Amino acid sequence: MQQRSKSAESAAPAENRTATVDRRTKETSISATVNLDGTGAYDVATGVGFLDHMLEQLARHGLFDIALKADGDLHIDQHHTTEDSGIVLGQAFAQALGDKAGITRYASCYLPMDETLTRVAVDVSGRPFLVWKVEFTRSKIGEMDTELFREWFQAFAQNAGITLHVETLYGENNHHVAETCYKALARALRQAVSIDARQSGRVPSTKGQL
Repeated sequence: MQQRSKSAESAAPAENRTATVDRRTKETSISATVNLDGTGAYDVATGVGFLDHMLEQLARHGLFDIALKADGDLHIDQHHTTEDSGIVLGQAFAQALGDKAGITRYASCYLPMDETLTRVAVDVSGRPFLVWKVEFTRSKIGEMDTELFREWFQAFAQNAGITLHVETLYGENNHHVAETCYKALARALRQAVSIDARQSGRVPSTKGQL
């Protein structure tokens, strides 16, 4: 049997970083399960096709395993389903992170997609904040209202407890703009929550907690 080096052992997650969150209101019923140390597997069904596509990108490019099922009041509009999906997924990420011991904490990503370039920076700080500098020139992508993307990112950042800056530097195609936001979040978050062997299991803060 091949022996693992000490550095490989210390770089491995100390425990299984998974969580399941169920949230039921008069507007939505949502269940989400997250594995931070997955392979990018996903099983997503929100009833909003483009949102499903974006959450699948988050899983695949973040190498998170994400299962999310939502039953919402889509007969009214997509707002509650979109926002509440961000809430539940953010809560699942926060629970899976636990005390955040050993994580890298900070990360950023410049994500190109054809003519579009988006930058995402993240601090897994326990202090939720969103800076959103993204503009769309169409009111819808597919059947999804473009104004709802900010709602999802706001809900996710608040409930995951992360500081999140999202800025599309340039781009023309609205589909590309939205997709680069989610892919860049995936790549930055993947790095930020990864275990840093040199932390030796410590919380990455002089305060001793995040």
